[in-house]
Amino acid sequence: MSETSWTQRLFGGFAKTSERLTANLPGASGGSARLDDATLDEVEDALILSDLGPSAAARIRAKLSDKRFGLEITTRELKEAVAEEIAAILRPVAKPLEITAFPRPQVILVIGVNGSGKTTTIAKLAHLFQEDDYGVLLAAGDTFRAAAIGQLATWAGRIGVDLVRGPEGGDPAAIVFDAVKQATDTGIDALIVDTAGRLQNKSELMEELAKIRRVLGRLNPEAPHDVVLVLDATNGQNALAQIDVFKEVAGVTGLIMTKLDGTARGGVLVAAAEQYGLPIHAIGVGEKLEDLRPFDPDLVARVIAGVA
Repeated sequence: MSETSWTQRLFGGFAKTSERLTANLPGASGGSARLDDATLDEVEDALILSDLGPSAAARIRAKLSDKRFGLEITTRELKEAVAEEIAAILRPVAKPLEITAFPRPQVILVIGVNGSGKTTTIAKLAHLFQEDDYGVLLAAGDTFRAAAIGQLATWAGRIGVDLVRGPEGGDPAAIVFDAVKQATDTGIDALIVDTAGRLQNKSELMEELAKIRRVLGRLNPEAPHDVVLVLDATNGQNALAQIDVFKEVAGVTGLIMTKLDGTARGGVLVAAAEQYGLPIHAIGVGEKLEDLRPFDPDLVARVIAGVA
């Protein structure tokens, strides 16, 4: 996908988010406004209504006040100013997921609640690595759902990578053990492991992930190199609660946000960056393989603020 078409996909995907934000900004119908306390209140409210969260909204309001208080500002100038302040929040967390582990493989645990788009994201991530000429192996560590194993098998066949799998209800740690051995023996660069997305019983999930970590540690003390949490943007602020839980049970090292197309809640990306400071590796705006791309903070900031 060309950069132009990816930009178009982002503007289309974030359309509902930017429409919600810009519709609530002062002077949305055109013209200009004086940036006084009342106008700044409106800006802050608009940001909160767009799921950027109270902390990020307050930070952006303060920056606008410092730089432009009392000045006349057009709607376009306000959008550009908001975009710049959003970008300032997002830039520190923008970090592509790079294959740097030595010795290989780099082991990437992918976690997230069922329905977050986790399995599809694994395939898209594998495709991204393939585009950079890395060898990829997948492991079906979510053994509690036959559908998850079947879906991952379908994607593996579609993108042309091997999948290590076991029986439904099997031991995920045993599958991961076999996958690491295969990846090591065959010189694979990246091993991407699907994991169970059950949050109903945190202690069970914690024990399962701890067992996987122990097994990995025996084969490679550095593994897992990454623990990536997949978040569904349509959950809005509820996605932040998932970060809290998975940080506790899994030691999250980075985020991928999916389903940013078709939701007005894309601003939660900014809330996550402001509140947690975790690396955001990539974002997804559709179901196709090419609809997951590394996170570009300046472009996303302009898209959220509706600045073409």
